[in-house]
Amino acid sequence: MTISVFDLFKVGIGPSSSHTVGPMRAAQLFVSRLSSTGTLPATATVRCELFGSLGATGHGHGSVKAVVLGLMGEQPHLVDPVGAEPAVRAVREEGWIALAGHHRIRFDTDEDVVLHRNRRLDFHSNGMVLHALGAAGEVLERREYYSVGGGFVLDEDETGSPVLVQDATPVPYPFTTGDGLLGRTRESGLPVSGVMYANERVRRTDQEIREGLLRIRAVMHECVENGTRAEGSLPGGLKVRRRARELRTRLDNDPAAGGADPLEWITLYALAVNEENAAGGRVVTAPTNGAAGIVPAVLLHAERVLPGFDDDAAVRFLLTAGAIGLVFKENASISGAEVGCQGEVGSACSMAAGALAEALGGTPEQVENAAEIGIEHNLGLTCDPVGGLVQIPCIERNAVASVKAVTAARMALRGDGQHHVSLDKAVKTMRETGADMKDKYKETARGGLALNIVEC
Repeated sequence: MTISVFDLFKVGIGPSSSHTVGPMRAAQLFVSRLSSTGTLPATATVRCELFGSLGATGHGHGSVKAVVLGLMGEQPHLVDPVGAEPAVRAVREEGWIALAGHHRIRFDTDEDVVLHRNRRLDFHSNGMVLHALGAAGEVLERREYYSVGGGFVLDEDETGSPVLVQDATPVPYPFTTGDGLLGRTRESGLPVSGVMYANERVRRTDQEIREGLLRIRAVMHECVENGTRAEGSLPGGLKVRRRARELRTRLDNDPAAGGADPLEWITLYALAVNEENAAGGRVVTAPTNGAAGIVPAVLLHAERVLPGFDDDAAVRFLLTAGAIGLVFKENASISGAEVGCQGEVGSACSMAAGALAEALGGTPEQVENAAEIGIEHNLGLTCDPVGGLVQIPCIERNAVASVKAVTAARMALRGDGQHHVSLDKAVKTMRETGADMKDKYKETARGGLALNIVEC
């Protein structure tokens, strides 16, 4: 296993894991490299070029802000969402930036961060090139980085393969496919979460795994709470009204809201997370920011309706979701810029469906079936954000997919795990569909709703 559950669930800020979290990580890695090689003191200018989807929708997705923060040494999981905007505004107004937090150079945000709207690099559509220049304009360092979805970043030394390999340490139950995962559960007698947990123990102690995943859950809870308290309109020009606060008020004041129908609450959770994401708040990539509301919504649904759903159950839920996400990351993509929104919302729906199926007592075969249903009925989903913002259709799409994940889990639990289409076949189909999909439907804001809805 080359991908950890903590690679798939990462704390960051909105509105996009590939356009915000990834570029921030890339810029921070670049200045860290300058520091480690002793090049930083001689650096007089830094220039960052964004290509493909990053260039086409970088302004709406917060990529410029992310690059500036990364150059300052900020990291996605540590940056203060409240202080981020004032810090970037100060750089823009003053014309100076402190690289890695201490090396001050002249910096013009409009001139030194270049968005190429109609050019892309060969390896991936989310490409970046960063240059460090000396006082005479000579190139001291040049690096290419690729934000390949979910906050994953590859640099030019790693792009021989589209898979990010972070740790080659052998694990007891290696798997990269759905069939492989099922095989490991059969040979070990463990549930899907148990297989993932056993593999995680190679890298972390039991306490670190538990505390880390409960921290992820805590951030998800915090995001929902923040989203249900905020009001007004989202930034970016579309003036999309935040709805989660109003919905929460209605549910809290409705005596029947605690009844059997969970759809209103699931919708609330997803809307709250994705409104926070659109506002640049702190979220968990699950597995991306654009799909960040689905796994939390289904997790909170499980906490609300399943008897005895405690901290241990939440840990198992996230481990199961992570195991399914690994299959997508290894065999297809979770990048909207690469395969459309089927790779983001579709993957998240599949992850949440499988996790809920195990929480409901499903067998590994039923978990795999739920995950397959979750992705099969998101195949072909385009990524066409209006105005290049992660708002329309992204916010409502998360709510709809959250309900769909619950339906998928329930359908799988009514069967015996036997089904015609395997998870691996559905993932392969998603990859092929993404390859066939026109670029205008892959996070460029040049097709679909993005073309037919006039910005106000």
